[in-house]
Amino acid sequence: MSVTTAPGSATSAAAGLLDRERIIAKAGSNRWLVPPAALAIHLCIGMAYGFSVFWLPLSQALGVSKPVACPDIGFFGTLFTTTCDWKVSDLGWMYTLFFVLLGSAAAIWGGWLERAGPRKAGVVSALCWCGGLLISALGVYTHQLWLLWLGSGVIGGIGLGLGYISPVSTLIKWFPDRRGMATGMAIMGFGGGAMIGSPLADMLMNYFKTPTSVGVWQTFVSMAALYFVFMMAGAFGYRVPPAGWRPEGWTAPTESTNAMITHRDVHLRDAHRTWQFWAIWLVLTLNVSAGIGVLGMASPMLQEIFAGSLIGQPAVGFTDLNPDQKKSIATIAAAFVGLLSLFNIGGRFFWASMSDHIGRKMTYATFFGLGILLYALAPWAAHAGSMILFIGFFCIILSMYGGGFATVPAYLADIFGTQFVGAIHGRLLTAWSTAGIIGPVVVNYIREAQIAAGVPRAQVYDRTMYILAGMLVLGFLINLTIRPLNEKWFMKDEEVAALQAKGAAAATHSGAFGIGRGGLTPVSALAWAVVGIPIIWGVWITLSKSLVLFR
Repeated sequence: MSVTTAPGSATSAAAGLLDRERIIAKAGSNRWLVPPAALAIHLCIGMAYGFSVFWLPLSQALGVSKPVACPDIGFFGTLFTTTCDWKVSDLGWMYTLFFVLLGSAAAIWGGWLERAGPRKAGVVSALCWCGGLLISALGVYTHQLWLLWLGSGVIGGIGLGLGYISPVSTLIKWFPDRRGMATGMAIMGFGGGAMIGSPLADMLMNYFKTPTSVGVWQTFVSMAALYFVFMMAGAFGYRVPPAGWRPEGWTAPTESTNAMITHRDVHLRDAHRTWQFWAIWLVLTLNVSAGIGVLGMASPMLQEIFAGSLIGQPAVGFTDLNPDQKKSIATIAAAFVGLLSLFNIGGRFFWASMSDHIGRKMTYATFFGLGILLYALAPWAAHAGSMILFIGFFCIILSMYGGGFATVPAYLADIFGTQFVGAIHGRLLTAWSTAGIIGPVVVNYIREAQIAAGVPRAQVYDRTMYILAGMLVLGFLINLTIRPLNEKWFMKDEEVAALQAKGAAAATHSGAFGIGRGGLTPVSALAWAVVGIPIIWGVWITLSKSLVLFR
C-alpha cells in the first residue's frame, strides 16, 4: 500500500529517490557504470568472509594480553557475562549466522527486491550491514555477546542477503550479451571483500589498541562509517534499463542456435515448481559443499599433510613438531589460505565470463568433471610429496567453487528468463546455507573419525577427497538432466507486458531508449578506479604473503 504525500514534501522527495521508477536510465547513460556500483556494495559485505580476523582479539577483550578464563557458565551465562572473555567457538556462531541469514533473507525478500528496485535494496543493505557493525561495537564496548550475534550475525546477515542479490537482475538486464561476465564482476567483489577488509581491520586494530583495549569496537565503528559511504554510493549508482532495452547492434540468439537460452519469462510463483530449479539448486549445493568444506579446513590440511616439509624437514611428522615449528608452519598455511581466496575471487570472473562462450551447462560440467579428477588426484600428490601440485590442484578447485557462485545467476536467467531472476536467485541461495552445513560437517567428521582410528595425520584426508569426488559425480549427473522448460511454465506475453508497463511508461517520458553506449569515459574510469584500487591493494597484500609458500 502506498502513501500519497503533497508534491515537493520531504517525505515524497525521500521516497522518490529510492523508487525503482526514479532510477530508470535516461538517454546517454553508460551501462559500464553499473558494475562498479555493484562492486562497491559487494566489496563491503564480502568482509563477512574475513570476520575471523576478530576472533582472537575478541577472545581476550577483557584480559587484553590474555583471556580472562571462567569455569563453564552455560549458554545464557556466555551471552550475558561481563566478567569472562568469550571463547572463539562462541564467536564463530556469528559466521554461521551470516550465511544462514544471507540465504534466508535473499529467499524471503527477493520478490520485494524485484518490485522495489536495486537502489532501495542497496540502501536497506547498507543500513543493516553497517548498523549491525555499530550494534556489534556496542556489544564489544559493554561486553555483551548477544549484541554481537544480533548486530552483525542477524541484522548484518539480512544486509548480506539483500546486498548480495541487489545487482543480479539489474546486471543481467544491462548485459544480455555478457550475462556471465556481468554477474561475475559483481560477485567477484563478494569474494574479494575479505581480501581487502581483513588487512584493513588488522591495521585499524593495531592503531586503536591500547593497554586497556584490543581496539575492536573502534575498528567496527570505523569500518561501519567507511562501508556506509561506499555502499550508499553504490546504491545510488544503480540504474535499471527500460523494459525491452537491448545493446545497440546486438541480436539475441535464437532458440535454433542455443536452445538453453529462453526469450520468455517464468513467474516467481512457478519457478520452484519446476525440476530445473531444484536441479540447479542441487548442482550449486554439491559444488559449494565440496569447495567450502576444503576452504574451511585448508590451513590444518596443509599443515598435517606436509608438516615438516614446509620448513625443510620432510622426515618430521605433524605430531613430532615442537611448538615453535608448529607456529612456523601455521604461518605458511595461512599463506595457502590467502592464495586459495585469491583463486576463489579470480575464478568468479574467469569462469562466469567463460560461460558466455561455452554455455552455463557446459561450464558446470567442467566444474564437476575437472573437480572429480583433481579431488581424486590430490591424495596421490600428497603421498608423492609434491606440494606444488597439491597447491595447484586446490587453487583450481577453489576457482571453480567461486565460479559456481558467479555463473549460477546467468544459468537461472537462461532457463527462467530475466523478469524475476533476482528473486529466483534469492530463493536458490538457500543452497548456499545448506552447503555451509554439509561441506564442513563432511570434512570435519571424516577427519576426526580417521584420527580416532589411528590413521596417520598425512593420510586423514584421503577418504575425504574421494567422498568429495563422489559428490561431484552426483552433481555432474544432475547437471546432465537440465533441459529447457516446458512451454506451460512461461508467462503469457500480456502478463509480462502488464508487469513492465510501469517501467516502460517511465522510460518513455525520460527518453531512456538509446542508452548504454560508451565504455571508458572520465566518469566510468573514476568509478572503476574507486573500486579497482582497493582490489589491487588486496591482491598485492595477498600475493606478498603467499610468496612464503614457494621459498
